[in-house]
Amino acid sequence: MSSDKRRVPIIQEQDVARALLEARRFAKEIEFAEVETQMIATAVSELARNIIKYADKGEIIIDRIEKGYQIGIEIVAQDKGPGIADIKQAVADNYSSSGTLGLGLPGVKRLMDEFEIHSAEGQGTTVQIRKWRRR
Repeated sequence: MSSDKRRVPIIQEQDVARALLEARRFAKEIEFAEVETQMIATAVSELARNIIKYADKGEIIIDRIEKGYQIGIEIVAQDKGPGIADIKQAVADNYSSSGTLGLGLPGVKRLMDEFEIHSAEGQGTTVQIRKWRRR
């Protein structure tokens, strides 16, 4: 079982697929159930797409985490883009700054067990999500 941190630079559209595949591979290595693996991959895909759409480039970092007897996965999506002016609004259901359905960040939050977001205008955004393996 490999547990080394994985970094996927997000620069162009095909990097979204690379991040999704890497997240799936990593989740399977630490024995997540298929449904949880799909939830993780969906969340990573959404975060990587947001990097391309709003910041042009960034990075997805995938790592194994442990808390007591729990094993999980942590994903950090970070960019140096324009940042988010109103985080509370950005994580609200049905809000979109780009004409989409507004399901992205709220959906990621629902799929994962833990969700944190930090952003500063003109400095970028970091989203940290965690999923704990059910056993």
